[in-house]
Amino acid sequence: MSQVVSTFAFLFPGNAMVNSLLATSYISIIPNLLLYFVPPDIKPTTLNTLVNFAVGSLLGDVFLHLLPHAFNSHEHNNDSSSDSGDHHHHEKSIGHANDEHKSVLIGTGIFAGLFFFYAVDKLMRAYFGKTGHDHGHDHVHDKKHDESVVDQVAVREGMRQRKSNSEKEGEKTNEAEQHHHEPSTEVRASTYLNLLADFTHNLTDGIAMAASFYASPAIGATTAVAVFFHEIPHEVSDYAILLKSGFSKKRAMMAQFTTAIGAYIGTFIGIFIEEMANSSSTSAHHHHEGNDHQHHEHHSHGLLGTSMTWADLIIPATAGGFLYIATVGVIPELLESKSSSKLQPFKELAAMIFGMALMAGIAWNETHHH
Repeated sequence: MSQVVSTFAFLFPGNAMVNSLLATSYISIIPNLLLYFVPPDIKPTTLNTLVNFAVGSLLGDVFLHLLPHAFNSHEHNNDSSSDSGDHHHHEKSIGHANDEHKSVLIGTGIFAGLFFFYAVDKLMRAYFGKTGHDHGHDHVHDKKHDESVVDQVAVREGMRQRKSNSEKEGEKTNEAEQHHHEPSTEVRASTYLNLLADFTHNLTDGIAMAASFYASPAIGATTAVAVFFHEIPHEVSDYAILLKSGFSKKRAMMAQFTTAIGAYIGTFIGIFIEEMANSSSTSAHHHHEGNDHQHHEHHSHGLLGTSMTWADLIIPATAGGFLYIATVGVIPELLESKSSSKLQPFKELAAMIFGMALMAGIAWNETHHH
């Protein structure tokens, strides 16, 4: 497993700022480049297996990396208390109270992340009738058909290949089909809405990426891995939606690259928040240097009397957001997906366990190296 550490060191050689931008580049560019090799008629079962693996790795990141880090990151603050008699006891009780307060704040941060994604999803459904941060393979449903988007793409591609007429006539037939089932304007609107949702999702991914690398190189690397695995099936499913909406292969890829800009914007926002938090905490530290009650004073300058800052809530909020994406955005659709194969459910369950196991392996390894 030391190979994993050296790989991470090779992929992320810089400081937190550089590494978060590198990670954003990896998760934005590589999955989009892979689209070039993805057949438009990819099997829904294959995509489902990929999505299960992605959910496993995402939940693994939440439970094995983000949450443990969020709850453990401030423990060292209580180790610097004085060892003299009653003062030590007083400091210890203050430290314990602060621990309780920090836990409440971290829990609130987790809820805030989950609530944010729920609110966006709810409002998108209420005002546009579409899901906002949906990460399943079935973002946009055809009114008269229950098949998944990928199924529809496969059927249409198959029909196109069987046409003995010219390609133009085949496209005209497809357009006629589209007009027959639902207005093209609605398809176009829902497609662009889906792209907007992807843009906002990538924005939050970017913020999470920056926060993770500022937390620690290990947390950053593992979050990058989880998001990377999550992005691949997500990009493939979005790609299928764009093809279904009449986009050419090239135009669909360009649209996906455009949404990746959101990830960079998010990363810069995250870097800005972290840098501001770091500079303010550094100035606070210098201000209280030489003070006998530095530890206690420093606490009072944090969030609600604790040593936490607003930036410290990004990791818990990220965990909450990832929880929502995995459990609400994806798993319900995976439960609804049906397959004629009796082995398919076991494949999907195994894929999820494998995703979690991969994260567990990385987490176990990093505890020995950090």
